[in-house]
Amino acid sequence: MRSAYDVIIKPVISERSMDQAAEKKYTFKVAVDANKTEIRNAVEEIFDVEVAKVNIMNVNGKKKRMGRNVGTTSAYKKAIVTLTEGSKEIEFFLSL
Repeated sequence: MRSAYDVIIKPVISERSMDQAAEKKYTFKVAVDANKTEIRNAVEEIFDVEVAKVNIMNVNGKKKRMGRNVGTTSAYKKAIVTLTEGSKEIEFFLSL
């Protein structure tokens, strides 16, 4: 069994994710093989909150060039976690 810190890799900090934080929606980069139940349990364990809904999406890598060399950035899975109305906010997103 893997820990909650193996499921949640890092938070996604962008303009859009910070705007959604006001609506109690938080965005995380998660393990590629993680499912919604594992993500829900990991967020509840790490941040001590109640999760209402989890939306996940696979983000494909983009093709990048540097001179004549062509490569791709790595693909990853992104999760948008919605908290319940009675739940407290995640302090990490408030401090930014």
